Amino acid sequence: MRDFRTFLLRGNVVDLAVGIIIGVAFSGVVNALVRDMVTPLIAALLGKPHFDQLDFTVNSSHFLLGDFINAIFSFLLIAAVVFFFIVKPVNTLTSRFRSEPPPDPSIRKCPYCVSDIPTQATRCPQCTSEIAPAAA
Repeated sequence: MRDFRTFLLRGNVVDLAVGIIIGVAFSGVVNALVRDMVTPLIAALLGKPHFDQLDFTVNSSHFLLGDFINAIFSFLLIAAVVFFFIVKPVNTLTSRFRSEPPPDPSIRKCPYCVSDIPTQATRCPQCTSEIAPAAA
């Protein structure tokens, strides 16, 4: 029982559970955005956005091609909405707050082969070029 409790309380399992719950709740928002905003906009520009009437029959088997096209179209719209309204803004926001770590003072670049070498080195271990000592 202790192992099971440890498994459940591990950070990855809790994070995954929270992510799934948020994802399910957020999918309703994204679906509503596509259904209520984007699809009517496309209908206004191109005409009827549904392909429900497209179907064909082969040997008494009825294929609903229109439903399949609607599903693909909805998927592409949802993916585009998620990318342009969620992924891009979040990436932009996180890049603003992410700073690069300061350079390591004990390492410098070889002027000949541009490999990392210790600051006190007088010869590059990669290209064996002689290097002037680092200025203090």
